[in-house]
Amino acid sequence: MGNYSIETNCVQGGYKPKNGEPRILPIYQSTTYKYDSSEHLGDLFDLKVPGHMYSRISNPTLECVENKIAQLEGGVGATLTTSGQAANLLAILNITSCGQNFVSLSSIYGGTINLFAVTLKRMGIEVRFATPEMTDEEVDALFDENTRLMFGETIANPALKVLDIERYAKLAHRHGVPLLVDNTFATPILCRPIEFGADIVIHSTTKYMDGHAAVVGGVIVDSGKFDWTKGKFPEMTEPDESYHGISYTESFKNAAYITKVRVQLIRDFGVAPSAINAFLLNLGLETLHVRMERHCENALKVAKFLESSDKITWVNYPMLESSAERKLAEKYMPGGCCGVISFGIKGGRSAAVKFMDSLKLAAIVVHVADARTSVLHPASTTHRQLTDEQLVDAGISADLIRMSVGIENADDIISDIKQALNEVE
Repeated sequence: MGNYSIETNCVQGGYKPKNGEPRILPIYQSTTYKYDSSEHLGDLFDLKVPGHMYSRISNPTLECVENKIAQLEGGVGATLTTSGQAANLLAILNITSCGQNFVSLSSIYGGTINLFAVTLKRMGIEVRFATPEMTDEEVDALFDENTRLMFGETIANPALKVLDIERYAKLAHRHGVPLLVDNTFATPILCRPIEFGADIVIHSTTKYMDGHAAVVGGVIVDSGKFDWTKGKFPEMTEPDESYHGISYTESFKNAAYITKVRVQLIRDFGVAPSAINAFLLNLGLETLHVRMERHCENALKVAKFLESSDKITWVNYPMLESSAERKLAEKYMPGGCCGVISFGIKGGRSAAVKFMDSLKLAAIVVHVADARTSVLHPASTTHRQLTDEQLVDAGISADLIRMSVGIENADDIISDIKQALNEVE
């Protein structure tokens, strides 16, 4: 498309129908494709020509949605995966092997901590956690000649720590490695990490991008700005024998990283979404800009109400004037910082359970960041696999309640919170 605003690209980016073609993105529900010659198919498998070989690697419906998301984030290309965790896994494995390590902020989603500290450890890949409180010198000390990347979340789930993207991009680049940023909670509507120095952007599209809790998915976006040819990433520059000795940097230039993810890792791991899932994701993307505005507006109203309640011990929402994260939030997300709030109730864990059980409009669900207001107690659910020390590093206390504020009427949400608080003694 032309040089349109991000709002217009949400609606019309990625797919441009020709004369007489369907107005909305079609569902190409096919695993396979027809070719006029064996030579053309061979050229596809040698990566000499663009096109689709097999839907485990690429599909026309997925391609349009990938192009839209790359456009929204300002990247050169994107690859959809079956989940956000699959996106995290592939993004790291694309440039990291057994015996190597990477640095990650500790204030990230509990499932991602488990992926990094347990599953990748079994594969011989070490994660070295940095806390947001560490000085640059302390973070520098975590890097060595085998460090391949740095990882963080724009807005940490559920601690709501805001990532200082520029700071960590400079630290990563000083050591010759890329910064990978999970931008799930912010979405490109509120923050575009590539503009602040991030090299690779990841999303759990299950959350705000879908927005309706309909389909699980993930995506990896390549900025195209990192130089892989400085000698530290031979998998990007040296011949890949599984493709007759192709060099990704030589053949695909600044799209080398995302091409390798697709044709090597998606091919081998098979974590490709179905065409119908991509279609449903696209429907969510078309209203992303409208929904994010309402999520942010409602969340700020709810956060201010919670701050005023004598039954609430603390409230964490980065746009509150009282928040320690406000300065960073205003720098990276001046238009708002998602619909997720964390807070504690007087009485601790038992009071938190009573409060959540008393809600009528908001529901207790594992999910977060969709159109409906929901709550969760992370320490006993999504983050229960973490040790007490890991919970502290992730910014999660025993009384923390995560509320995902939806796009309902804000007064109705607040009324529901009021009546539930009245049930807590």
